[in-house]
Order: sequence, then C-alpha cells, then structure tokens
Amino acid sequence: MSELDVLTARVLQPGFDGREVPDWVRRRLAGGLGSVILFAANIESPTRLRALTDGLRAENPDMFVAIDEEAGDITRLEAATGSSFPGNLALGAVDDVALTEVTARSIGALVRAAGIDLDYAPVADVNSEPRNPVIGARSFGSDPALVARHVAAAVRGLHAAGVAACAKHFPGHGDTVVDSHFGLPTVTATLAELRRDTLPPFAAAAEAGVRAVMVAHLLMPEFDAEHPASVSPAVIGGLLRSELGFDGLAVSDAIGMAAVRERYGLAGAAVRALAAGIDLVCVDSDSTDADLTAITDAVAAALRDGTLSEARLVEAAGRVAAFAEWRREARETPVNAADTSVGLAAARRAATVLRADDGALPLRTAPHVIEAVLPRSFAACLAELLPGTTSSQLADTTEIPADRPLVIVVRGIQRSPEDLERLTRLVKDRPDTIVVDLGVAHTDPGGAAWVASHGASRVCLQAAAEILSGR
Repeated sequence: MSELDVLTARVLQPGFDGREVPDWVRRRLAGGLGSVILFAANIESPTRLRALTDGLRAENPDMFVAIDEEAGDITRLEAATGSSFPGNLALGAVDDVALTEVTARSIGALVRAAGIDLDYAPVADVNSEPRNPVIGARSFGSDPALVARHVAAAVRGLHAAGVAACAKHFPGHGDTVVDSHFGLPTVTATLAELRRDTLPPFAAAAEAGVRAVMVAHLLMPEFDAEHPASVSPAVIGGLLRSELGFDGLAVSDAIGMAAVRERYGLAGAAVRALAAGIDLVCVDSDSTDADLTAITDAVAAALRDGTLSEARLVEAAGRVAAFAEWRREARETPVNAADTSVGLAAARRAATVLRADDGALPLRTAPHVIEAVLPRSFAACLAELLPGTTSSQLADTTEIPADRPLVIVVRGIQRSPEDLERLTRLVKDRPDTIVVDLGVAHTDPGGAAWVASHGASRVCLQAAAEILSGR
C-alpha cells in the first residue's frame, strides 16, 4: 500500500451494515482507514455497542468513531425506544442556555460511554422556513441570536463530556424546502443576509471551540452558481475558512446523498469535496468495500491528472490525524455518567399549551387519538395515563367515536398540505378537538386546545401526555 493510499484511507469515513465489524472494514482499518460512522442499524445494546467500538479501535488505535446523536427526533443510540432527551427545538423554546449545556453534557456522556469520539451535533441551522422538510424540530428555532447562544452551549456541553462536537449543516440548511437526501436545495441569500440570518450560530460554534463543521449539499448562487457547498472552494475556503476563521475539521455531509451523487457519482463527489477543501468525506450509512475502492481509485486518478493536488490531500489527512491525536488524549479524561433525568425535566419545561378554551384541558375521560405518521405512538403514551385511549391514523378517518374526546396529533402540519386539509376538515366537524403538534407548531389548527411539545422524542411525548391527562 502506497503512502498516498494511506492518506486517502485516512480521509474517508464509511458506514457499514450490521452489528458486527465486516472483514472489509477490519482490513481497511489495518490499512489506515481513519474513522467510521455508526447508525441505529449497527446498535443492539449498550454493552454490544461498546464491544463494537472497542473492536474497531483494536484494528487501528488511531481511528475514531462518529455518530449522529442529536437526541430529540434524531437518535441512533436510543432509536428503539426514543430519546431520553428533548431535541433542539424544545431547548430553544425553554431558552435556558444552562439547561442546554447540561443536556448536551448528558447526551455526550452516553456517546462517550459507547466508545464514540465525534458527535455530529449540534444542528446549527436557523429554521426560518416552516415548511422545511429535513430540519424542523432539529433546529433550536428561527431566531439567529437564540440559535447561536444554544449552539455554543451545546458545544460546551458535549466537550465537557469528552466528546467532540460538530456544527452542521454549514452554511445553513434552515431556509430550504428540499431535502438534500433526495435533491439539491438552493439558497438564494446574499452574503449580507447570510451574515445576519444563518452564519451567527456557526460563528458562535467556532468561538466555543467546536472541533468540526459539517458542510451541506446546498447550492448557493451568491458564491458558486455551479457547485454545491460541499464541493465548492468558494464556500469552504472563502466562507468557512476565511470568513469564519475556522481551522478545524471540515466534514462533508454524506456524499451518497442524491444532491451530489446524482450530479457527480459517489467517487466523483468525494474527489470534488476533497479538492474543494473538505478534510473528512462522510461516505454513506451503507458503504461497501467496492465504494471505497472506487473512491480510492478516483482519488489516485485525480492526483495523476492534477484535479486534486497532493498538498491538499496531505493537508486533509493532517487535520484528520490531528483530530485523532486530540481524541486519544481526551479518552483518558474521566467523565461523569449520563443523567437522563435531565431530559424529562427539560421536556416538561418545553411542552406548552399555546391556546385552550375554558375546560378543554385536562381530559376527564380516555380520548380517541388520530395520529399522523410519527416515529412512535403518542396514543400509546397517553394510554398509560388514560387507560382506554384508542387510536387511528390521520389517513383513515372513517370511524371516529362521537361520544369520546378527540385528540389529533401531527408533526409540523404545515409541511403537508394533504394532512393540513384533513386536519382542517376534522376540526371543523369536531370543534372540541385538542390538537397536539410534535414539531414546529406554525399553523394554528383551530379546535378547543392547541398543545406544542416541540419535538417527537419519547420524553416530549410523555410531557405532552401529562398536560392532556392533568398528571
């Protein structure tokens, strides 16, 4: 294996299928692969997860492990049960930076106990577009100053737990209506608008000492009318490095996302990202040995034809190595165990009655609950407090008991015109309806009461159920 092959291996971060380390990952780790990313499909139990991460590190002590553990709606460690912590929107609604910091520290303690080094959190996007299909409750809110102070607090909290934080999705995915997993979003903001509306949280993260920044697959015509941010020297070199002065690890969002893969192919997108200034290419959740071979071959070809300079590859690998060295030292520092009780307390503070008629709350008898498609059932949570609660889906409203209280549960209903139309019709027929929104509560649905949990994590559902039941 050549020196350039080792450098290339260091700057790639694949995921893999299954709960055991595949042979091809072991082989590549022994050959210098710098890191891997884990997802829910890799996780069976805390004990098995720690054995998995220890096994990865046994193949290459210099490697590190990453994960997307945002808590709230996006959890890998607690995907089976739902997160023990509320997400960013709930913390932003409370607006207590000390609470955000202690929550992030507890999340970080869970991540650290699993043997994971880098957490792709916090989300630093300002969710200024209520119809945003991918950010929503993952953001602290729509006010740049609020988001900035909570991003900084989350960075401090994760670092206090001995886990590296990564602010994402630079330069801001909040003002979009396209999910980059499936297409290429376009952000038409000017530099002045970016400085005012989307960059402050990333600047705050940098000031707080964030170790990594994830660059998104967004087209920003103001800087580069042709290339998405993740493969744009103007965005990475100009905006991230020069404008923000960030000198840490620049990570790509998953290079397998349609926003770039459909344009350049997987290997082509990886090469372009490295050439543009990305230090660590996050490949995909279900990467294969063939994927890494194709990327390695493409990098070698780019080095030969000058598309990618050796100096740029050396720089990227150097930043990854420096990060890995910091992680080795940080692993030696003891930290306290996670305090999951912080999560429910925070969720209770965030859950809010936005509007209610006299006598509408709490419920006196078990209701019928109509739910949109959700990560987990609110009706099941409510049934623990009000036995006899029944449920059906928003897509099927043919039989609704007329003699029972009616609760309708949605998540950011403004994102789905079809569901909003169903909701409007139901509330018109049943003005006594109580509506619970588990996402960004933007559109007043009518009815007798409107409750916002500001998230769909397990503890957010519990907090909202407690409000409805009076418990």
